[in-house]
Amino acid sequence: MEKSVFEIAKMDCPSEENLIRMQLDGIKSIQHLQFNIGERQLTVYHNGDIEQIEQLLDELKLNSKRLSTATGHQEEFTEPSNQRKLLWWVLIINFAFFIIEMSTGLLAKSMGLVADSLDMLADAFVYAISLMAVGSTLHRKKQVAHLAGYFQIVLAVIGFAEVIRRYFSDERMPDFSTMIIVSVLALVANSICLYLLQSSKSKDEAHMKASLIFTSNDVIINLGVIVAGLLVNWLNSSKPDLIIGTIVFFLVVQGARRILKLGK
Repeated sequence: MEKSVFEIAKMDCPSEENLIRMQLDGIKSIQHLQFNIGERQLTVYHNGDIEQIEQLLDELKLNSKRLSTATGHQEEFTEPSNQRKLLWWVLIINFAFFIIEMSTGLLAKSMGLVADSLDMLADAFVYAISLMAVGSTLHRKKQVAHLAGYFQIVLAVIGFAEVIRRYFSDERMPDFSTMIIVSVLALVANSICLYLLQSSKSKDEAHMKASLIFTSNDVIINLGVIVAGLLVNWLNSSKPDLIIGTIVFFLVVQGARRILKLGK
């Protein structure tokens, strides 16, 4: 068995990881794929056929480059048994807060909360795709990716339209206290996820690092909505809420585009 290490310059989140997994799906010579999101590296354990692997990676246009090829051993890629369990918890928490933030955001007239809820949903979609049942076909995974990506884009476009409508109308002020309270709860939930992932013995594994990156980004967004809520109260204006909503909706569209890549 051989171990080839690739640098993937544009691999910075789970979407690119899933894109690579789908691209290399079905290559019988590949025994295992090991991702290091932080270092933007992919390690492929395989039996020959490195030229085909290189060609398939090049087709993704993620700026891939093979760094080395050496002898590998199966014990190097034994995966911890609790990895999937932790990732399922992260998925469940993200989806639960999508529901919480979407409902409270609509009630509180806060576009920041609504946008943050869609970001949570985007994360949940990515985790769901990567954690689909063993034996699921590549075609099924691509179908799910297409549905998830287009659904996200439709919701984001509706969100952008609502931001524009509210900017030019006399819509009542968002409830800043609800914005802050719900965002603090979401921040606590994401912090718990970070703690669980960082304390895991498998935190250096591919999906765990990817989850850490996603959850860290969620924490930053939560803080942004909290600051927007404080500014809404301080300035007596809905503009901060509309601004943070626009920023997060843009991030949601970027995430949706990455999800759609998985369906190609």
